[in-house]
Amino acid sequence: MTTDASQGQAHGSAKHLYQRHQSVLPDWLAVYYADPIELTHGEGRHVWDAEGNKYLDFFGGILTTMTAHALPEVTKAVSEQAGRIIHSSTLYLNRPMVDLAERIAKLSGIPDARVFFTTSGTEANDTALLLATAYRRSNQILAMRNSYHGRSFTSVGITGNKGWSPTSLSPLQTLYVHGGVRTRGPYADLDDAGFIAACVADLEDLLGHVRPPAALIAEPIQGVGGFTAPPDGLYAAFREVLHERGILWIADEVQTGWGRTGDNFWGWQAHGQNGPPDILTFAKGIGNGMSIGGVVARAEVMNCLDSNSISTFGGTQITMAAGLANLTYLLEHDLQGNARRVGGLLIERLRAIAAQLPGVREVRGRGLMIGIELVKPGTDQADPDAAAAVLEAAREGGLLIGKGGGHNTSVLRIAPPLSLTVAEAEEGAAILERALRSSQF
Repeated sequence: MTTDASQGQAHGSAKHLYQRHQSVLPDWLAVYYADPIELTHGEGRHVWDAEGNKYLDFFGGILTTMTAHALPEVTKAVSEQAGRIIHSSTLYLNRPMVDLAERIAKLSGIPDARVFFTTSGTEANDTALLLATAYRRSNQILAMRNSYHGRSFTSVGITGNKGWSPTSLSPLQTLYVHGGVRTRGPYADLDDAGFIAACVADLEDLLGHVRPPAALIAEPIQGVGGFTAPPDGLYAAFREVLHERGILWIADEVQTGWGRTGDNFWGWQAHGQNGPPDILTFAKGIGNGMSIGGVVARAEVMNCLDSNSISTFGGTQITMAAGLANLTYLLEHDLQGNARRVGGLLIERLRAIAAQLPGVREVRGRGLMIGIELVKPGTDQADPDAAAAVLEAAREGGLLIGKGGGHNTSVLRIAPPLSLTVAEAEEGAAILERALRSSQF
């Protein structure tokens, strides 16, 4: 990493800030690194901490800085909107909100779509669950094992990853379905066609024993779960079974949307043979750091609520201005295509590195959404200590990455801004290779 000592003098000690953090914030509010860092500014694909250290950012604030840090087009849009009006609530007409809703409705692929804006992915998934249960008059939900859908009381109740679900209490009855993890579980040894057939048979058997649920909610690629995914076509096969019974399909695109997977604009499109989802949720990248989430659903589902509602902060003018500028930049610069090209090169580079390391079980992913699963060499046993060590070594080398996974957080998560260059991808891969080797796992 590179250092500008003057930055540290301006901002003070990170250690002291961490002590203040611990004294006033919850113990369960996790931070990365044995010595946590404070990020003070960024540009492009790089960020700097309060001590002046420069890092190549391969995590983007948890897949949220989607295009680039300090993107001029977004900064200008936010500044200009702030000079006019920042907020009015949904009780008044809001031109930027209508403009962005029109674009997202068209991009969603859902016919006769309606869009409701929230402030986060958690709130978006909460809203989707409200719509589905009200529309179907059922509080029973199908969710995927190893899934993650947010931190609210409702969304942790459908999260299939015990590390992120602090309570079993829930207003919903949740049934967990096979299929989100291709290389673990009872069907891992089957080929793709056999895997899909087995998961569909399991779903049909499950539905034969319960009252019809309201919906299935699924991430096309599981984010917090370690960037795991089923074979293409699984959710299309599921949708056929669900549609026959009137059960809705909710695609949680909070992490997979906006072209990050490279091959498609939405993750559901890898499974779209039987049409789009009934409900789609989004967040994270669309705001490039501003708090935007939302739900898209066909009109009859979105309009099923029979009471009034508003959103105080969802769709506020300043976040909508950021979203419009960010989406325009992404489309005009074909960042989906860049994710496909640069992400493909990065995945192949990482797989070549992994082939020489017995502690790497798998390198997986699509576009610029890549997971490296670590195990104890010679076994299939997850190695969270190795993941933590690599995370630290990568930071020491000037690279920020994430971690996750349903097996004791043993997956390194790589999700840079979609404007990543080939040179930056190679630089990051080289740092990561040194971090993997130096951790001696």
